[in-house]
Amino acid sequence: MKKRVNYRHTVGASSIGYIIQSMVNTFAPLLFVTFQTEYRISLAQVSALIAVNFAAQIVLDFAASGLADRIGYRKCVIAAHLMAAVGISGLAYMPELFKDPFTGLILAVIIYGAGGGLTEVLLTPIVQACPIREKDKAVSMLHSFYCWGSVIVILASTAFFRLAGIGNWKYLAVLWALLPVANAVYFAFVPMYELVSKEEKMPFSKLAKSKIFWLLLLFMFCAGSCEMAIAQWASNFAEEGLHVSKAAGDLAGPCLFAAMKGIERTWYGKKGEKIPLWGFMVFCSLLCGACYLVIGLSGSAAIALGACAAAGFATGVMWPGTFTTAAQVLPKGGTALFGMLALAGDLGCGAGPAITGMISSVWGDNLKGGFLFGTVFAVLMLLGLAGLYRMKKRGVIVMEGV
Repeated sequence: MKKRVNYRHTVGASSIGYIIQSMVNTFAPLLFVTFQTEYRISLAQVSALIAVNFAAQIVLDFAASGLADRIGYRKCVIAAHLMAAVGISGLAYMPELFKDPFTGLILAVIIYGAGGGLTEVLLTPIVQACPIREKDKAVSMLHSFYCWGSVIVILASTAFFRLAGIGNWKYLAVLWALLPVANAVYFAFVPMYELVSKEEKMPFSKLAKSKIFWLLLLFMFCAGSCEMAIAQWASNFAEEGLHVSKAAGDLAGPCLFAAMKGIERTWYGKKGEKIPLWGFMVFCSLLCGACYLVIGLSGSAAIALGACAAAGFATGVMWPGTFTTAAQVLPKGGTALFGMLALAGDLGCGAGPAITGMISSVWGDNLKGGFLFGTVFAVLMLLGLAGLYRMKKRGVIVMEGV
């Protein structure tokens, strides 16, 4: 079988891996209201679930570079998929193992969060190492699978809840866990390629001395914050804040958000060479800030949900755009670079929704207050892009599209 597979299968397995990564971050938020009702947990505890998920991802982001170089990408990515499977299925049974169900939820989240963090670090360099042309477009298309995975998870889960009833959500958790198990088997057979030779890899000590490296980390933090603050809270916001049904809230909130993000990434992956990346990221950052303001200030459910969808388009370029920039300006960064980028992104993924939840709690569990604060992340992104422009003009970096 190994003789019949090639790098296209590696890209295919990595694309499925991003669908699984989206499942790690998308499935549980669809059940936040159910968790609150069934296990009697507070909004603050729901915020803790989000924070723990991304905290686990951050820990694995930090450790992944050394693990991948020491034991190999294949073993690491297979282990990541198996952890995702155990954690997602664990949502169904781990709460029953403890006197306090919240403890079981936390344990499940830690396990699948660790799998998600390890997956996030590995997939992009695995594809970057493949012998393919136009890698920038390939990376954008790869990241679009995260978005389409979110759409698939939300649509399929909504259909299941509609047909089988929300009370049977535990069966769905076990069914979703089968996908990472199957892809782990797939990854056991696809070929793996070396991104940068050991002799050429830039050590972390040298990376840490580079100003552009820290600017890239800021981009990733803002990208994760802008994206996940809406993705994690849109379903809850639609149900509790806008008083729409669960099905309508899931479809009009996180599903439409993910679809618009996927459309943007797919479109940019095909047409991106005609559009300067820096200018497009500036436009999308401005649009993102405007969307957060509309969500927080609008009294119309339709307008607020429309702004959630537009925010999906606005945030779509931020994450893959930063990876593309990193590959251009630090081509010898290797696994250490991608690991630190993923760590910064996951810090943002955890901080954005956690801060949104905490501020909302202070505002009397009103998520509009949290979303208003979210404009800060878009402003930080704009300031970082301004810094990138200045570095380009001074000749500190060489980059296309700035």
